[in-house]
Amino acid sequence: MNQLVLSARISEANGLRYTPAGLPVLDFRLEHESELMEADQQRQVKVAIKAVAFGSLAETLARQAIGSNWIFTGFLATPRNGKHAVLHIQSFEQVS
Repeated sequence: MNQLVLSARISEANGLRYTPAGLPVLDFRLEHESELMEADQQRQVKVAIKAVAFGSLAETLARQAIGSNWIFTGFLATPRNGKHAVLHIQSFEQVS
């Protein structure tokens, strides 16, 4: 199974672009910070990850403020010419 749920803030977003077929695409960057238990020790966790959204999700995310916090659900994939995984967003909701 390849599914990731991540609470994160939008730290960067490129402008909305379109595929040759006219599908909206948004490339952006997410940042997460939390404290978790690992091996019975409290650990400070920080991660930054590239993300991408397509279609109506891309259009909606393009209107969100940089620095806003969300819970993102999606899957990880490596682009054909890339070295690092990208989070492909399938849904998102505002952090309550």
